[in-house]
Amino acid sequence: MRRRLLLFGGVAALGATGCASWLTPPQTAALLAAPPPGLASSRELRAVPFFAQTQYQCGPAALATVLVHGGADSSPERLTEQVFLPAREGSLQLEMLAGARRAQMLPVRLPPSMAALLAEIDAGHPVVVLQNLGLSFYTVWHYAVLVGYDFVTREVVLRSGRTEREILTWELFERTWARSGHWAFVVLLPGRLPASALEADAVDAALGFERAVAPPSLRAAVYDSVTARWPDNLTALIGQGNARAALADWAGAARSFERAATRHDSAAAWHNLALARWQLGEREAARGAAQRALARAAASEPAWRDAAQKLIEQTKDAP
Repeated sequence: MRRRLLLFGGVAALGATGCASWLTPPQTAALLAAPPPGLASSRELRAVPFFAQTQYQCGPAALATVLVHGGADSSPERLTEQVFLPAREGSLQLEMLAGARRAQMLPVRLPPSMAALLAEIDAGHPVVVLQNLGLSFYTVWHYAVLVGYDFVTREVVLRSGRTEREILTWELFERTWARSGHWAFVVLLPGRLPASALEADAVDAALGFERAVAPPSLRAAVYDSVTARWPDNLTALIGQGNARAALADWAGAARSFERAATRHDSAAAWHNLALARWQLGEREAARGAAQRALARAAASEPAWRDAAQKLIEQTKDAP
């Protein structure tokens, strides 16, 4: 993902879009033609806090908004040191996601779809969106938090800049959001996932959370939520097993690794299953899993050949 510079843009910058094309932008047109089934006609998350943004610091304010709403102890002032880059006069997208992980919350990218954004609001999840309030040749990057929508008035409600309830038409919002590549994310407690999350985005979020050196119990909660929705995802199953192993829950680890191994015939999963079985005192089952790991490694996953061979050597003479 290309890292984009954020510059603070106030309401005045929206005036530059006033002469935009009369054509209804595509996602707005799609929503009007076929509203998503089951979606409320209007929804506003009025309990979402508001932090007025100082110049160039809409990133910390937007991130604090969703973190505090999610239950984290945070503030724009604390986040400024973590996500605001003075030399850039703004916050980069990677720093925004990392800032959420430091608070031990799970940030998840959303599909590039207005329907996905509205589904999150309907589910009670405020959404951080990146907009370009300027023009293609004069970019004014700005983070805001989407908190409401209305199908009758065709408007959205944002926590934005110094305005607690900034109301934009769907058309204007879509145009400013599209200029950022439709970039948006939600922040949730570990163990929860966005209503509209795609499998790849959820797995990427779990991996990012794991790399942030989160406690094993929280990592397990994240992977549990992913495997609950996508029970056969190989990466999530191995991550779930590793988190259970870190908690010394070897029976739980073995269940995850066994599902991964049998569903995907993965050398990594067979190897880790052998280790879990060994910890459970299941010697023969451990040796069998190690042999399956070696066979799979020899067939198509050579990176695991040495580890599997070593494991077999270590276990073959053990009682």
